[in-house]
Amino acid sequence: MKIGYDAKRVFHNFRGLGNYSRTLVESLLKYYPQNEYHLYTPPFDDERALEWQRMHPEAIIHMPKRLSSRIAHPLWRSFGLSSRIKKDELDIYHGLTHELPQGIDKVNVKKVVTIHDLIFMRFPDFFPWIDRKIYLRKFTYAVEVADVVVAICEQTKQDLIEFLHVPEDKIKVVYQSCSPLFYETPGESAIEAVKKKYSIERPVILFVGALEKRKNVLTLVDSFLRIKDELPHQLILIGDGKEYRKQIERKLIEHGITSRVKILDSVPQHELPAFYRLSDLFAFPSLFEGFGIPIIEALYSGVPVLTSNGPVFPEAGGEHSYYVDPHRADEIAEGMLKICQDRKLHFEMSSQGRVFVEKFHRKVTAKNMMDLYFEL
Repeated sequence: MKIGYDAKRVFHNFRGLGNYSRTLVESLLKYYPQNEYHLYTPPFDDERALEWQRMHPEAIIHMPKRLSSRIAHPLWRSFGLSSRIKKDELDIYHGLTHELPQGIDKVNVKKVVTIHDLIFMRFPDFFPWIDRKIYLRKFTYAVEVADVVVAICEQTKQDLIEFLHVPEDKIKVVYQSCSPLFYETPGESAIEAVKKKYSIERPVILFVGALEKRKNVLTLVDSFLRIKDELPHQLILIGDGKEYRKQIERKLIEHGITSRVKILDSVPQHELPAFYRLSDLFAFPSLFEGFGIPIIEALYSGVPVLTSNGPVFPEAGGEHSYYVDPHRADEIAEGMLKICQDRKLHFEMSSQGRVFVEKFHRKVTAKNMMDLYFEL
């Protein structure tokens, strides 16, 4: 088969959507090398993207060639791709992140789009008005013209039915995986190097994710404040943020705990497995997620997970993670204290979580996606 992808986020995004795109394409290249994989992307010069390209020479990369298109690459991606897809005679075109190019409904190609979440509709206050209007237009067009809509979890499937009225028989749930970096235990030298580089001298409670309101990090800090004298741990927050990060920093200064709570941004992905492995607990009290890739990264790393009791989180965390009301700092604090102090519970959560998370191995998720392609 000749399969094409909207690969903008493969080469331009190094957070959740980019990780999803890279992991899926890498998995298919590895386990189904008999196919042709065509990646359509605006020009890129980020060294991380160039390194990915060097590591996957079998991927066929397409970029706009004319200068006008290179300058106006958003227009090329939205309105110019359909003619190129037709010219390349693809069997399947897969929009990996919520959208399909205009005019693709007139191209003789099977069309797939992955919808990660409808958070902009569930929590509109988190998004500017203009962003919501743009997202709604793109998402609506994509699910209408797609032959199959891939939802990354059952919760997203239900949201697609409720908010966008997508017919249930058009939706296929295909779970996502995480980078294989998290499958193996990093060596002691790698762990010690991270501890030395970031001056980590205490046991760790870890959070990984964007420092934004939806991630509920201020409540996590409030929870830690309640138990900081009962635990020797430090709280490490890994993620980028703007105004919300400043709110967190002001709270740390106000309560005099800047030495116990460390904020790190721009941590290279290859160092993240070491952070997970040296942590006693992964705390992720987010208000809502499309799926929650950091949860399965933690489970693969053998770290107990404390997360929210909302509808999506048990899909990623399984029955042996610890679920709390994300709005209650006292409940989060009680859970963190219990997991860190009860070694039997800690071991059970760690070992059983590692068994559960195998359902998200990239070999499994790649097979599920390829089965969908063959069915099409």
